Amino acid sequence: MRGYVFFVLALVISSWLTTLSNSVMAAPVQDYLPDKVKYDPKIPTPEQVLGFELGDHYLRHDQVLRYMQTLADTSSRVSIKKIGQTHELRDLVLMQFSAADMQPKLEAIRQQHIEKLATGQPAQASDVMVLWMGYSVHGDESSGSNAALAVAYYLAAAQGEHVNRLLNNSVVLLDPSLNPDGLDRFAMWSNMHRGSVASADPAHREHIQDWPTGRTNHFWFDLNRDWLLLQHPESIARIEQFHLWKPNVLTDFHEMGTDSTYFFQPGIATRTHPLTPVKNTELTKSLAAFHAQAFDQQGQLYFTQESFDDFYYGKGSTYPDINGSLGILFEQGSSRGKIQESINGVVTFEQAIKNQVTASLSTFQGALINKKPLLDYQADFYSNVDKQASDDPLNGYLLSEKHDSFRLNALLTTLKRHQIEAYQLTKDLTLDNQNYGKDYSYFVPLAQPQYRLIKAIFSTQKQFQDNTFYDVSAWTLPYAYNIEFKPVKRSWGLKTREQAWQVETPKLANVSATLNEQSDYYAYGLPWDDYLAPKFLSLALQAGIIAKVSSEPFNAITQQGQHSFARGTILFAKGVQTQPDWRAKLTKIEQQTALTLLPIKSGLTPIGADLGSRSMYPVALPKVLIIGGKGVSQYEVGEMWYYMDRYLAIAPTIVEANRIAKLDLSRYSHIVMAQGNYDQLSKSAIENITAWVKQGGTIFGQKSGAAWLVDNKLLKTSYLSKKEMADRFETANLTYGEREALQGQQRIAGAIYKTELDLTHPLAFGYSHAELPVFKNSTMLLMPAKAPFTTVAKYTEKPLLAGFSAARNVEQIAKGVTLIAHNHGKGRVIASTDNVNFRGFWYGTSRIFSNALFFSKVYSTKAE
Repeated sequence: MRGYVFFVLALVISSWLTTLSNSVMAAPVQDYLPDKVKYDPKIPTPEQVLGFELGDHYLRHDQVLRYMQTLADTSSRVSIKKIGQTHELRDLVLMQFSAADMQPKLEAIRQQHIEKLATGQPAQASDVMVLWMGYSVHGDESSGSNAALAVAYYLAAAQGEHVNRLLNNSVVLLDPSLNPDGLDRFAMWSNMHRGSVASADPAHREHIQDWPTGRTNHFWFDLNRDWLLLQHPESIARIEQFHLWKPNVLTDFHEMGTDSTYFFQPGIATRTHPLTPVKNTELTKSLAAFHAQAFDQQGQLYFTQESFDDFYYGKGSTYPDINGSLGILFEQGSSRGKIQESINGVVTFEQAIKNQVTASLSTFQGALINKKPLLDYQADFYSNVDKQASDDPLNGYLLSEKHDSFRLNALLTTLKRHQIEAYQLTKDLTLDNQNYGKDYSYFVPLAQPQYRLIKAIFSTQKQFQDNTFYDVSAWTLPYAYNIEFKPVKRSWGLKTREQAWQVETPKLANVSATLNEQSDYYAYGLPWDDYLAPKFLSLALQAGIIAKVSSEPFNAITQQGQHSFARGTILFAKGVQTQPDWRAKLTKIEQQTALTLLPIKSGLTPIGADLGSRSMYPVALPKVLIIGGKGVSQYEVGEMWYYMDRYLAIAPTIVEANRIAKLDLSRYSHIVMAQGNYDQLSKSAIENITAWVKQGGTIFGQKSGAAWLVDNKLLKTSYLSKKEMADRFETANLTYGEREALQGQQRIAGAIYKTELDLTHPLAFGYSHAELPVFKNSTMLLMPAKAPFTTVAKYTEKPLLAGFSAARNVEQIAKGVTLIAHNHGKGRVIASTDNVNFRGFWYGTSRIFSNALFFSKVYSTKAE
């Protein structure tokens, strides 16, 4: 009897699961769209092109593109524009929707729109509005990209007064997939882990992605933090189009935790950046009323003014706010698969798509009703620039970098991509006893259309109305590039070129010295201060060229006479080379890197060590192992990989932690540990690593990777943990409602600190100034080691440069250690409190990472 009951119960459960599964499998595109709307039968639906209905499978990027191209081929309302490619060579496209008779005139419409903003003309009711719809910058938040097909079909095929009015009054730019590489990674994961009957169990493998997740791009970066930083081709292409069109509204469709409902802006009012106009928030609220009405009609749960903020201008929903547009964030509770249980009931992929479509259409409705206010707002944003600049006590900012033109040009290029103009000095300038040479100094005036963005980029704000941040609290770009900058209150005596700096194609180096195979120079010197010097060295070592590095400064005789060489100079000496064509190989590398070697006539130096001295250390090509896998930050590992790939021409080996115990470590020179939980390393793995270091390996750890080195007695110092730092704050008399404010005080969401480098240490080779800005987003803090000469960099007495940090944290961090290094047996241990490659744009500290790879055996410091 019990068996029969069990059998019947099993049949009932199976039937229920099948019914539930079928109910969420998919839906015809019209089911995602408003009722009682007729569609042009000549325009294919997604299911007609793809062979299945929306929601049946997670779409790959090629399927998204196939449908979008079909719309462009069949609808007179649509055109498609390729705007770039991803790292994995997937096409980035921008769909352009308008009334059919406007399509041939889109370029003229765009130019008129931009010209009116540039000339300060007031908006007219007849002006065309520009709406930008952006979907799924996080690849595993793909309900947006799947919804984009339904929205595109609506714009291409819907009939009736509403859609006609929309397309006659606006150009709708639709970016269906902001992160194609991540989108495909997640689509593959989700589709391969489901059957015909979907599992709603949150523990099912479909809902738990492997490492790295589909959230990130090819190099495991969060592209939603790259709108301002512009380190990746997806962001560069998108920002170019953004400024070509300057949309009135830009939407940014995301997903959040499964137990959440649906969020739309405005966010938390007190966490809006002060440079964002109040009118921006008011208009955002106006549009929010239309989202609320749409979701009310459908009975869908939603919320506003919680969790999310509008502070960091490097996100898709905030970058528009500092550029005269309205950025709107949408967040859908994620099914992270076909179907998943939540506290609000079962979340289905189909419903997630429908909610994203609903918010897209309510955006159209709200924008149409608010067309004139939106146009007026953008016109006023730019027409008021001159007055804002004239009222500002500052005139602009000076940028100066004498030793490394690459970093300087990289910063100028980023500014230029944001439509910010910089002007080179035509005359040397002395200001506050500081000399700014005309050959390497630039002025960024505030009196230009991007006034507000300039203020944001150069901001060193430390005090805020609300100290809780969803993302970073500072991103001062000159600090990131380690470029000297100075606010200028008056421009008296400041002479600049009339034409603004332009991005130039890198020039070939002057290679005449090495082109002649008969040249009989004793050696060639490579200064280490240029950002691409490590890449030059890497390519030379890969070509079999023998190199040494000078640990002390020296003078040598060159073609131009006596020349001073700093610590860290790389030497390619004739007498030790084994390659008969080594000069030709160096010439090729000069051309690749646009760097010029300095020919040295003799090994006998007028000042300092001779070139055959013991202070000239051999340099080897590093073979790098990065420990990754579940529990390790995919962002930080990706940043290391990206830096090595792009700027060192080195391919690291990335290995999951659970494989270390059985790995032959002898083939590697370096092991790198990023932020992560390394409890998964077995006892045998730890023993393997420890023995490898003692035998001569170099291990580098940052943040919790550095803490692991301490815990496992490889790094001979101590540290203050996150908990120990948090315990310094009083909690006895706080109410429950104050807990979030306390957490904001205890953490460092992302601030900029000043450190002091020991410029004589090999890990500081290439730096000309002892003061170095670092990015800090952790309260973990290394303590000074007892042994002398082990501290490479420490925080200054007053270290906070920009962003928020509670006074108690700043006091504790002051004079603490950020970089420490010493011997361990025959090996070396290097630890950093901070992330030296943060988000790929912290050029100032990434040199420490390359120095750790190339020069770890140049120093020798006992730990005890």
